[in-house]
Amino acid sequence: MNQLSHHQVASYLTDYAISELVKYVMEDSGCSVEEAMKSVYDSPLMDALQDEDSELYVQSPAYLYELMQQFSAR
Repeated sequence: MNQLSHHQVASYLTDYAISELVKYVMEDSGCSVEEAMKSVYDSPLMDALQDEDSELYVQSPAYLYELMQQFSAR
């Protein structure tokens, strides 16, 4: 059985978190998927989330959404 590398796990969890963040934005704002994706990808949180060294990808999407909202409020 092949074991996943750290990078593969980080990529999978990051992608999952991003998809959940998009859903949260859509639910809270009622915007389209395209607008929600732009909001998520333009968020200051994205750089930190995509940095494997930060290990933010291990946090729950709900927590990451709270962080994203805090970053956006600044």
